[in-house]
Amino acid sequence: MRYSYLLGAIAILFSCAEKNPKNTETLEEKAKKIHEKVITIDTHDDINIKNFTDSINYTQNLDTQVNLPKMEAGGLDVAWLIVYTGQDSLNTEGYVKASENADSKFEAIHRLCEVYAPERIELALTSDDVRRISASGKKAAMIGVENAYPIGEDLTKFEEYKKRGARYISLSHNGHSQFCDSNTGEKDSIWSYNGLSDLGKSAIKEMNRLGMMIDISHPSKESMKQMIALSKAPIIASHSSARALCDHSRNLDDEQLLLLKENGGVVQTVAFSSYLNTEKHETRAAFMKEIHKNVADSLEINWYERSQFSSLTDSQQAEFIENYPKVLKIANDIAAKDNNAPPAVNVSDFVDHIDYMVELIGIEHVGISSDFDGGGGIEGWSDASETFNVTLELVNRGYSEEEIAKLWGGNLLRVLDEVQSIAASLN
Repeated sequence: MRYSYLLGAIAILFSCAEKNPKNTETLEEKAKKIHEKVITIDTHDDINIKNFTDSINYTQNLDTQVNLPKMEAGGLDVAWLIVYTGQDSLNTEGYVKASENADSKFEAIHRLCEVYAPERIELALTSDDVRRISASGKKAAMIGVENAYPIGEDLTKFEEYKKRGARYISLSHNGHSQFCDSNTGEKDSIWSYNGLSDLGKSAIKEMNRLGMMIDISHPSKESMKQMIALSKAPIIASHSSARALCDHSRNLDDEQLLLLKENGGVVQTVAFSSYLNTEKHETRAAFMKEIHKNVADSLEINWYERSQFSSLTDSQQAEFIENYPKVLKIANDIAAKDNNAPPAVNVSDFVDHIDYMVELIGIEHVGISSDFDGGGGIEGWSDASETFNVTLELVNRGYSEEEIAKLWGGNLLRVLDEVQSIAASLN
């Protein structure tokens, strides 16, 4: 009799287990476990020095897309904070002014890590630093330099920037620099060097010697090809996507991607709407244009279109970077309640680019970036607090934990290790 009761009890237990969803791991639960285990690295986050003061800084949940509360909420472990300088005249006066701008951003990042929040964020210089800091429960900051223009013609400043924490540098931005042509030359087919200048060729050698990663996201295709031919170390695209899916000069075409694979480098897929899906972006942008203007008017702030950015003054650019995320957030909230609003570029569009590049060049050569606070951000990953949604989409598409770990930072750290190892062998 007891035996029959026992069999009945076992049967009931198994029946309950089958009906109880808690005993069946959902994709979201699986994604959360993976997201907590892997080190998540975003290789491109712009900064405004106004947010690095003793009264206003990243310990607070500011309107910025990246700050410590948002990183903690979204499980973003590492943010590459960017020392960005816009392109100006190639003369001593321009270089001095640009150098002062770069200095102020280096100092701001160090203040965050050493004065305002050393118990919550630490500057990482190596992959070992990243793993140690992450294991401690703190966030890690790393430094990238977007545009080598502030270096002027003094190559010793590359070493100075390295000592200040920079671990990748792009030799140009929107406009030809003293080092190389920019992708923006495609617009009018006017080139300064048809690739690298002589100074640029020397800069590649110096960056190899120093163990600095070479970033090819903004330089022209010919510049990139020459960089790969000259470099003894792998290179990176810190924030670019696939040109085959979105024909923008900031993206990499298949030839460039295959060269990157051969070089051993990594392309950090970027969550920038107009670099992901042109048709969706333009349709949505046309609809949102008036909403953005109305929001800016209601906030009594100046509003500039993203396409105007390169023509703005330094103060206007700073104003744009400060106001852009707050205007976008309010405007997107308004659009979300409007049934006539066209769909926004989203995380699915973003992962389409990851899928494409993984298929073309392999999982070992693809990574992730946002370009937050510099124009990046898409529906579902509009700021660092929504970082988990990227992992969730990757899980939904069948990526394994090992593959997601590579995409979220493993590949980038591998390249950093190789670049630093090659530098050690050259010295």
